[in-house]
Formats: sequence, structure tokens, C-alpha cells
Amino acid sequence: MSSKPSVDKNSSNKALLKERLSDMAFHCTQESGTEPAFTGIYTDEKTQGTYKCIVCEVDLFHSAEKYDSGSGWPSFWNPIDEKSVDTKIDNSYGMQRIEVTCASCGAHLGHVFPDGPQPTGQRFCINSACLQLMPE
Repeated sequence: MSSKPSVDKNSSNKALLKERLSDMAFHCTQESGTEPAFTGIYTDEKTQGTYKCIVCEVDLFHSAEKYDSGSGWPSFWNPIDEKSVDTKIDNSYGMQRIEVTCASCGAHLGHVFPDGPQPTGQRFCINSACLQLMPE
């Protein structure tokens, strides 16, 4: 039996999520919000472990792929599995970016940029409020 929360990918459980998540986590995951730079709990986190989706607890990123980008948000050069995240074009705020969402529940996580380190050259810039760290 799974201990993962039941999450409706079509967002019919928003009232339950609003009760369960912090205001910032709800804003970021359900309203495509962004936490202020350098305020997230995982920005400077060095603990080894797996970063899970705060909404559905799916594994998203591993600390081995986390690095200090200086951007003010946790940054990863690769997801734990390419199938764990989805991406789509985001044209909000008069610019074009690539939005990153949880492939399991659709929660907004952040954005990915082509200025990361090798071997991928990608910077997954993710809101701390969207993550839950499970230490090793």
C-alpha cells in the first residue's frame, strides 16, 4: 500500500492542498509562483539525499546533481530521471522561458535554463517551497 498522498493531476483537490501545504508551497506549485531569491530553505543546503515533490512525493532531483549557481534558488544540472519532470514553454512576464513541472502531479517547480554546468549544460532552477529533502 502506497503512503503517497492522493493528488488529482487536474487540480480538483486544490482546497485540500491549500490546507496541507504552506502558503508559499501552494503559491509556487499551484499558481506557478516564485519564491523570493535567497529565501528558500534548500538554496544553500548541502545534505546528501533525494529532493521530492512537496505535493506528491515523487523523486525529482538528487543532491549529487545540485550545485551553487548563485541565482538564489536551488539549482540542479539534471533531474533524477528525465521522466520525473515535464517541461513546456512559458511566455509569462514578457519573456520566454521553459517551465519545469512534476510529471506525476503537474505541480509547478521552476524553470530550466541552458547556462548550467557540464555534462548537461542545464540549470534546473527550482523553488525550495516545491521540494522536500529526504536525507540519505
